[in-house]
Amino acid sequence: MTVASATSPSLPWQPVRQADATLVAQLADGLARRIDEQGLRPGTRLPSIRKMAEQSGVSRFTVVEAYDRLVARGLVQSRRGAGFFVRARSGPLAAVATAAPSSLAPPARIDVAWLLRSMFRDNTALGMPGGAGLLPPDWLDPEMVAGAVRAVGRSVRGHLVSYGHPQGFAPLRQQIAASLQNDGVPAHPELNLLTTNGVTHALDLIARYLVKPGDTVLVEDPAWFVIFGRLAAFGARLIGVPRGPDGPDTALLQQLAEQHKPKLFIVNSAVHNPTGHTLSAGVAYDILRIAEKHDFMVVEDDTYGELHPGGAMKLAVLDRLNRVILVGGYSKMLAASLRVGYLAANPDILQKLADLKMLAGLTSPELGERVVHRVLMEGQYRRHIERVRSRVDEARQRCLKGLLRLGLTVPREPHAGMFVWADCGRDSEQLARVAADHGMLLAPGTLFSPAQAPSTMARFSVTIADHRGIWADLEKIFAQTRSGNQ
Repeated sequence: MTVASATSPSLPWQPVRQADATLVAQLADGLARRIDEQGLRPGTRLPSIRKMAEQSGVSRFTVVEAYDRLVARGLVQSRRGAGFFVRARSGPLAAVATAAPSSLAPPARIDVAWLLRSMFRDNTALGMPGGAGLLPPDWLDPEMVAGAVRAVGRSVRGHLVSYGHPQGFAPLRQQIAASLQNDGVPAHPELNLLTTNGVTHALDLIARYLVKPGDTVLVEDPAWFVIFGRLAAFGARLIGVPRGPDGPDTALLQQLAEQHKPKLFIVNSAVHNPTGHTLSAGVAYDILRIAEKHDFMVVEDDTYGELHPGGAMKLAVLDRLNRVILVGGYSKMLAASLRVGYLAANPDILQKLADLKMLAGLTSPELGERVVHRVLMEGQYRRHIERVRSRVDEARQRCLKGLLRLGLTVPREPHAGMFVWADCGRDSEQLARVAADHGMLLAPGTLFSPAQAPSTMARFSVTIADHRGIWADLEKIFAQTRSGNQ
């Protein structure tokens, strides 16, 4: 059928009753297909809402909502008093939508920005050795999260359009406080807890409050590379404290504290990223003693703590939130899109951090916090964590064996967690370049040090244990680098 421009055509569309798709979705998708296939050309006027409803045997409400969806997709334009018209498709816009993703090719010097951009590419496999620190969806429980989302959607109604509380959804803070208190952390939901948009946001707020340009901040070496960039953005002077199996080198920590008068020390306790090691009781006591003597704050990053089997030493338990600020979150164990985290601190500091949170973004999204609260409240979370931890532990053992077969060495086997910190026996940045040529993302050890010094170490995610293709590719990459054919 040839359709004249700006003429309302007859559209012989009929709904399929009792189908999986709603009538609104059926009508919107049917019209979208005709537009994409040029059956409805730019400038064509769609039938009026009344006429389309009569032709199809559906309600006017169904037609209105379907037309609105087409407008939202940019396929149709609404002209007041004239009706709905097919829009002209933008060539440049279509080109952007269909453009191939950019190459994995690294810059002259591999940096954190390149690794982060690569980790968030749509075609980056979750099982890649240098993945974004996430577990694959089938290792988690998407249906548990989806069920909580549906339950929250049915119950909140008017609360969805309000700001929520600046300190965070109160029932969630009560749940977090109860959990921390069970572990021995004296966290009060009103006096000591603030929700955040994930752990990264919590660390950002702490840095904004405590760090001024020129201040010294001590970090572990190796440590999570993202925090290096955030601290550098605030003008901090970063100094690394070597991390061993039992924790940071406290003799050097004492020396650096005397020499540089740091404002802050950031440390992993239960599950260190990237080594998977756990803080010993003796080192924990030494850290707090040195912090008190030299008057600096300690940030305890507990991002991966739930992957520890239990009994790990928490600085916040020993210190009772005096000079320790504890940060944690739920994105790793539930869903990356649930950017829900928290920080626990003494009341004076907490109020300052809450004020900063309001100045930066008023509140954190309450919808996600309600979803996490729902999961915690229904009692499934503990069993979920146990299942995930068991699968991670089993995969870590297989990953270790696979890396050793390839000729890598692991100086100290990780106690827990989803990473293996392995020695490749060659410059891992060069290895990462060869891996990128094979479409594989590898996180070289140089990024995990504040000094950015060359390193033979690299971080591997244990999720590669289930990917035979990745192991074959890794074998080729190591063989290629051994032969010097970079």
